[in-house]
Amino acid sequence: MKLTILALTAFLFSLSSGQAITSPNRPNVILILADDLGWADTTLYGQTKLYETPNLERLAARGMTFNNAYSSHPLCSPTRSSILSGQNPARTGFTTPGGHTKEVLYEPVAKASGSPNQKSNVVKSSTRLDPSMPTLAVVLKNAGYETAHFGKWHLGDGPHSALKFGFDVDIPNYNGPGPGRTYLAPWTIPGLEGEPGEHIEDRMAKEAVSWLKNRDRTKPFFMNYWQFSVHAPFGAKPELIDRYRSKIDRTSTQQSPTYAAMLHSMDDAIGTLLDAIDEEGIANETIILFTSDNGGNQHCGLEETDINGETFITPVTSNAPLLGGKGNIHDGGIRVPGIVVWPGITESGSRNDTRVQSTDLYPTILSMLKINPPANHPIDGVDFSVALGGEELERAPMFTYVPSYGNTPKWLPPSMAVHHGRWKLIRTFHHGKNGAHQFRLYDVENDIGETKNLAAEQPETVQRLDALIDDFIAEVEAVVPTANPNFNPVQFDASKIGIQAGGLKMPSATKTSRQPITMTTVKDPALQGWIARNAEITSDSTRIVIKSVGRHSFLATNKVRSEGATEVKLKIRGDGEGSLQWRTEDQEKFLETQSELFTVKGN
Repeated sequence: MKLTILALTAFLFSLSSGQAITSPNRPNVILILADDLGWADTTLYGQTKLYETPNLERLAARGMTFNNAYSSHPLCSPTRSSILSGQNPARTGFTTPGGHTKEVLYEPVAKASGSPNQKSNVVKSSTRLDPSMPTLAVVLKNAGYETAHFGKWHLGDGPHSALKFGFDVDIPNYNGPGPGRTYLAPWTIPGLEGEPGEHIEDRMAKEAVSWLKNRDRTKPFFMNYWQFSVHAPFGAKPELIDRYRSKIDRTSTQQSPTYAAMLHSMDDAIGTLLDAIDEEGIANETIILFTSDNGGNQHCGLEETDINGETFITPVTSNAPLLGGKGNIHDGGIRVPGIVVWPGITESGSRNDTRVQSTDLYPTILSMLKINPPANHPIDGVDFSVALGGEELERAPMFTYVPSYGNTPKWLPPSMAVHHGRWKLIRTFHHGKNGAHQFRLYDVENDIGETKNLAAEQPETVQRLDALIDDFIAEVEAVVPTANPNFNPVQFDASKIGIQAGGLKMPSATKTSRQPITMTTVKDPALQGWIARNAEITSDSTRIVIKSVGRHSFLATNKVRSEGATEVKLKIRGDGEGSLQWRTEDQEKFLETQSELFTVKGN
């Protein structure tokens, strides 16, 4: 291991495309995908008193709501890749939200070693889908559908944009993880201009409706509307924030009027689309599917103001009673809303308990349209179309794969989970005794919050479900984490697992962080090679003085060169909290597991 950066903080298609079976009136398809929308974030499941989603209720009244809908992964890009491919992220190797990064990788890479405080190595994710893949859009286009994508993409640009994966239209043809720096115009998305204050979701709905009204009416269409909402950056129409401020209940787990206002605009856009479908007279010949790419964001915080003018900091949202949220493998990270409207098939206002996953959308949509799946393209998803007609469907095992470390509440080290029947088993790679795997077993039918680990009480169930994981890994040829040969038990702290290092991530748009970030090179010759952020640094022969001039002040250097274990000694005088963080030359960011917190009292 080479320690390179140290930071001290103070004061805190060879296509075999599908062929359509002759059908006189093939239905249109609209797939709406919300971003970071949790299971508890809508009024569909009775878990919120703050948020209002009347248009989602309107959509649900037309079809079937799924009580057990899941994303294939707790992060953006992997779930999006699963929808287009019908393949689990474990097969594609797409297991991090890296669709906007410059590096292009079609295959995952297993790391051979890691930091000494980590028991298991990570798997470096692929960052793009293979351009030759017969995506859902490609198959539908080859079957005679007109195709269009609106909103967020996050799967690559240029040769990996939506235009290269089967879509005739891509607006705004942008690959960022969110809507640039703001939801309200002027935006920072190249080529997209709007009147000051125009909301990006209003604009995307307007673009979708315009395309709908000017489409080729001799063809059925596939509209892929992937909303920017409710991903960061966190902001909304001021009048809506004021409206929800009056509804805040400080005893509730959902307290952000900003997030409530963001949800409101997301829901309004869905209403705009439904209005256009009705005006066009195509409601009875249009299949509509709605879901989200992962669970709600609980790791970011916002500074809010209540109706009395008092300020407070709150997590963006809450997924309670589910455990965890975006970024982790517990159900709070992967359980999401789900609605399907299939005119003439789904019963209006019905509900279904079948467990479904984003990976299932590919085979299910093809089945609904009577289009044969492409040859030589393995599909991991399950066709749940029979459930849409009210028939019972015994769900095959469902898998979730997160082969990386995280920094969100309740995060786990590299893990794979299987849902089967009433059970959910999480295998955490090489975190048991002597490098064995560690297991968490939950009866999610009776313990929705994953509060009681039954692994010790149900060894036979663990063994049976773990065998399913082994079979799945072999089937999809997943690249999995290995035991870390550099692991040092002395440096391992199990108490940090599941804890968000540094607390809530506060966006720069909040009041507490509006000061500009300043990065300066320390001029003192004794500190050559060090840089300071939001801090003034002075020194004499006996001490270094760090004076904070903003949030998250730190002093850092990349001049440390060390092989193997490194001991850092500090003599600190102050009155507050701080931390020591480090990363190695192969790491792009500081990991939550590579941090030591300290508190100094009384100067």
